[in-house]
Amino acid sequence: MKKIIVLITVALFQVYALAAQKGSDGEVLKILAIGNSFSEDALENYLYDLAKAGNKKIIIGNMYIGGAPIELHVSNADSNKKAYDYRKIQVDGEKISRKNVSIEEAIADEKWDYISLQQASPLSGKYDVIMKHLPLLISYVRSKAPGVALVYHQTWAYQQDSKHAGFANYNRQQKIMYQQIVEVSKKLSKSGWFKFIVPSGTAVQNGRTSGIGDHYTRDGYHLNLGYGRFTAACTWYEKLFDSDVRKNAYKPEKLTSLEATIAKTAAHKAVKNLSVCLK
Repeated sequence: MKKIIVLITVALFQVYALAAQKGSDGEVLKILAIGNSFSEDALENYLYDLAKAGNKKIIIGNMYIGGAPIELHVSNADSNKKAYDYRKIQVDGEKISRKNVSIEEAIADEKWDYISLQQASPLSGKYDVIMKHLPLLISYVRSKAPGVALVYHQTWAYQQDSKHAGFANYNRQQKIMYQQIVEVSKKLSKSGWFKFIVPSGTAVQNGRTSGIGDHYTRDGYHLNLGYGRFTAACTWYEKLFDSDVRKNAYKPEKLTSLEATIAKTAAHKAVKNLSVCLK
């Protein structure tokens, strides 16, 4: 009996090890985001380069409508509306973009390993608002891609001096906005709908405690084109590949070594801490 248990344990370990290596050894990891400009910030820049430096293969898709909330995605799905810019980074790094694409068409374009969902930033900390439409979007995606793993993209709080009108939802307080975003993440992690949460918001908040300070955005809400976007990409890399991003050698040319180190450390700590607090 003990021998059988040992063999089963070893077999399970091998399965989990293979799963963790998705994207390596010739296998391509495929991720599609149904999002907006915040998925553009997080996925379309630097993630491919991190994967390449880590000897991992990846295809990245982003269904883009600026400022799109979950409610709009549900409406577009129901009407099969060709409303999106479909941006895609191929396995060789080539970037292509097609306009007037429907969610159904994008889902059918690849056998995606992961499909990412997220809320528009003004509503990202409003759980009750999210729950009005998120189950409908999940049901639609599962009907079109039954075997796909869903992930939820935790976006970031606004800069404290942000002029975004949606900041009023949080009394124009970054701390309140961030806390409510984290509460949404905790609740969704317990729903059983998502394989994991990508804690980009926590990574950005970590970065704000560094010497960079509260300068992570370029306009009060979209990420800084350098260390801001790199921080989010590092978070995605570590979650997708279950690999310590601090050990990845890639650094964008425009970043200083210190900025790159801050970004990688902020992402790594976000992934570790999220795993701890959401168990």
